[in-house]
Amino acid sequence: MKETGTLQNRIAVLRAEKKWSQKVVADKLGVSRQTIISMENNRYNPSLKLAFEVANLFEKDINDVFQYITEGCEE
Repeated sequence: MKETGTLQNRIAVLRAEKKWSQKVVADKLGVSRQTIISMENNRYNPSLKLAFEVANLFEKDINDVFQYITEGCEE
């Protein structure tokens, strides 16, 4: 039996709280604005290193930024 799920994040919410644009966040992290857009829309799962860098940027625990949502199981 294998559980499946998706990685979701609060990047857009945290970014809005700081009043930062996607470009500002991208520049601070050294990635493209497209990467930020894709992460915010849950179309791109960041590497573990980048996920920690995002959490550190917003001064949050990684679990406060990213959540793994289980979607059920396969047999």
